[in-house]
Amino acid sequence: MNFEVENQNVEQMPEKWVNLEDIAEHLSVSTDTVRTWIKNGKLPFYRAGKRYKFKISEVDEWLRSGKITD
Repeated sequence: MNFEVENQNVEQMPEKWVNLEDIAEHLSVSTDTVRTWIKNGKLPFYRAGKRYKFKISEVDEWLRSGKITD
């Protein structure tokens, strides 16, 4: 079995979008905290109609860079 080719296929898969509740759970904070961070421009997000959508990799990168602070 060729693991290198198999790993390349995994890396090419598009990242799943998550909703506000999912990102709050991922960060172990309340949905109100996530909404506050969105309002204050502290969290990368996208809008899909009236709903917020997130990519976990982007949120994790913001967290690692220290951009999310209370």
